[in-house]
This record gives sequence, C-alpha cells and structure tokens, in this order.
Amino acid sequence: GCFSQSFLAKRYKIYYNTQTYFKEDRIMIIVTGGAGFIGSNFVFHMLNKYPDYRMICLDALTYAGNLSTLEPVMDNPNFRFVKADIRDREAVYKLFEEEKPDIVVNFAAESHVDRSIENPSIFLETNILGTQVMMDACRKYGIKRYHQVSTDEVYGDLPLDRPDLFFTEETPIHTSSPYSASKASADLLVLAYHRTFGLPVTISRCSNNYGPYHFPEKLIPLMIANALNDKPLPVYGTGENVRDWLYVEDHCKAIDLIIHNGRVGEVYNIGGHNEMTNLDIVKIICKELGKPESLITFVADRKGHDMRYAIDPTKIHNELGWLPETKFADGIKKTIKWYLENKEWWETIISGEYQNYYERMYSNR
Repeated sequence: GCFSQSFLAKRYKIYYNTQTYFKEDRIMIIVTGGAGFIGSNFVFHMLNKYPDYRMICLDALTYAGNLSTLEPVMDNPNFRFVKADIRDREAVYKLFEEEKPDIVVNFAAESHVDRSIENPSIFLETNILGTQVMMDACRKYGIKRYHQVSTDEVYGDLPLDRPDLFFTEETPIHTSSPYSASKASADLLVLAYHRTFGLPVTISRCSNNYGPYHFPEKLIPLMIANALNDKPLPVYGTGENVRDWLYVEDHCKAIDLIIHNGRVGEVYNIGGHNEMTNLDIVKIICKELGKPESLITFVADRKGHDMRYAIDPTKIHNELGWLPETKFADGIKKTIKWYLENKEWWETIISGEYQNYYERMYSNR
C-alpha cells in the first residue's frame, strides 16, 4: 500500500488562485465534502501532519457544508477550495485535469437520517450517483487510491439485549433508512468498480462521530446548544437507543492510515468502543453545563429507529495498528469546551447566516 519512489518523483503543475507554481514530490489529495464536519477535521489533520501535501477541498456547500469552518486553512498555499457538486461531471473532470490528484477521499454525502425520510431522492443522487462520478474521474485520470467514507448504519442495528454482538466487516448489509440504503449502494458500487475496472479502492465504515465543527442538527451539538439557551432537550422515544461514539480526530487518524497503508479492495470498520444510550449522553451534557435534567423532553420516536450500533474494530487494529485514543469522558469535555469557546460558529449556523459566508468570502476574490 505504500507509494513508490517513481510515483513520488512526479512533477506537478499546481493552480492556486491566479499564480502557477512547480513543485516536486508532492502528494495531491482531493477531499470531497471537506467543508462538512468530518471532512474539515480530516483536512486540518492532514495539513498539520503532512505540511508538504496539497489538499484540495471539493464541496457543494449545501446546508451542512460551512466555508467558515475552513477559515484556519484558507490562506495555506497547500490548500485550495473549489465549490462544486460531486454530481457535476464537468466540474469534477475539470478539477482532476487541473490538479492530477493521487488520492481521493470521498466524504461528500447527505447524511441526516431524518432528512432522508422526508426526501430520499437527494440522498440517492448525491450518495450513489455522485460517488459514481468521482470514481469515473479516478478511472479517467488515474489515481493511486480512492477511499469511500461510509457508515456503520449499512449493517442495520443490533438488539439491546445482546451486548455480545458487534458489527464486523463480514456482517451482512441490512439497511433501515433511505440514508443507510444510499450509503450501502455506494459501497457496493465502489467494490464493483474495484472488481470490474481494477480501481484501487478502500472503504471505511465508522460509528457516530462527535467533536469540533459538528453540525448543530445532530444529537450532541444540538443538546449543547439547546442546554446553553435553556431550551427543551428533545430525546426520541425513551432515549434507550445505543450508539458507539468515536471522537472525530481518532476517525481522521484511521482514514490517514487506511489511505497510506490499507489493502486495496478492503473494508475497514472504525469504532470507538464507547457505547452510550442517547439519554445518558444528554444527562452527561446537562451535568457538564450545570443544567437541570428537567430540560429533557421525550418526543415521538423516529420511523424505523435503529436500536443499537456497535463496531468491532479488530481488523483495522490488527492490520494497521489503529485504536481509538480518546475516551468518551475526555472527548465530550473537549467537545463541550469547543462549543463554549466557538459560540459564534454555531450561532451563525442556527440563524442561517452562515449560508451567506461564501458570497462574502468569494464575491470579490
């Protein structure tokens, strides 16, 4: 899985703003969905760990993509942002033409289950057809690795009364929502492109992520924001649904290992070994913020709500030496601290103002 010297010795022409540079020995990575939660954290991780790599972020800036998230790296000469949709074949091919990427990491996806129940079609278009466009570009222009970021939700759910059961890479796909069905379809397409066309692919399936820059519609940031504003904390059903929580930085480190050293054609499960019920999470947030549990309100359960997710990450540990480093007790404290120190970021999102950020940033650029 490592890069050859001849591959590293390629010359690249790099387009950055209006200037053109020539660089030697440069790894180029296109990150789709890099203005989203996990994608942006991955961009930060890679630029920090590999200062010589060139990171190109391709993002359509739909409601969950937020350009202000990338502000810390916008002026980094090794970073480029391109506003485009992964379904737009012409725009994607143009970018590949310009940048000649070595690696593509596809985070771009519609990912909120509730929204997929309301409007399944956009999930199918982005998550399946968008994935196809990206892989077609990889075939046409040649890459060393295409990595698909997937989810443990493709496995369906596990019963609450069997804590001994975990998802492994061999667990059959058994989807519950239009979202998970679209991600499972994309996974199958990725493996088919590997088998049919020899495309060098890897897939990772992760448990629920949490950490900085998490979009405020998701459980943890929503509860933090509501609790800080003394608003009700809506919990589905009785709150007994169990999720395996993974600190986003640990997830980024796992993907870093997979794209450099993972075996082509393989799926890797990435789990946090941090199983918690939704209700326990909300109670922890109340305690950390000094808010009363009386703010918790139970609401009608989600349709087809999965009971328990739990990942067995033995394979990635045995093959690549990865283990989650962040205990939930520490990760949730770090996350709450981040939200307290970055109120402007999420308050701007809640008010809808962040959608105008791109125009402000780029109208005169």
